[in-house]
Amino acid sequence: MNEIVKDPVCHMQVSSTSFAATYEGDHYAFCSAQCMERFLASPHLYIGFPGRNAPAQEGKKVIKRHRLMLSAPLDAIQAEQVKRALLEMRGMHEVSIEGDKIEIQYDLIIVTVEQIADKLASIGANLGEGWIDHLKLAFINNLEEIEINSLEVEKRDGYHYPL
Repeated sequence: MNEIVKDPVCHMQVSSTSFAATYEGDHYAFCSAQCMERFLASPHLYIGFPGRNAPAQEGKKVIKRHRLMLSAPLDAIQAEQVKRALLEMRGMHEVSIEGDKIEIQYDLIIVTVEQIADKLASIGANLGEGWIDHLKLAFINNLEEIEINSLEVEKRDGYHYPL
């Protein structure tokens, strides 16, 4: 039966068959592959445990701002294409592109810099030779992973504790 449910990541109302996934025997549906990917990477960040709400259930936001340096400036068409594609992502708040700098503000609970980099790669804009090296993704991703892991609710010894 197709019913309307709430996406546990972004809280949008979605069809129960939309980007459906099962976790620990429970059914979840998502507005997009992005939200499903975020959930499956850290489910207890979104669903907690009985008696212990997750940060997402409490409406917590983790706003991040990053400046991504490119090896060459984008032209006006590329800049508009990149900006529009990034702003289509759930959790993206602001995108500013000036010359060889892309400044983004986003909610880490909903989107990661890794997903943002994947989006940049997928739009196919010619961002210049070696642009990915300037993003220093390994460092940024590691810091975000540590931060997300510290927020996710974990169950230990029959009791529920924040990490």
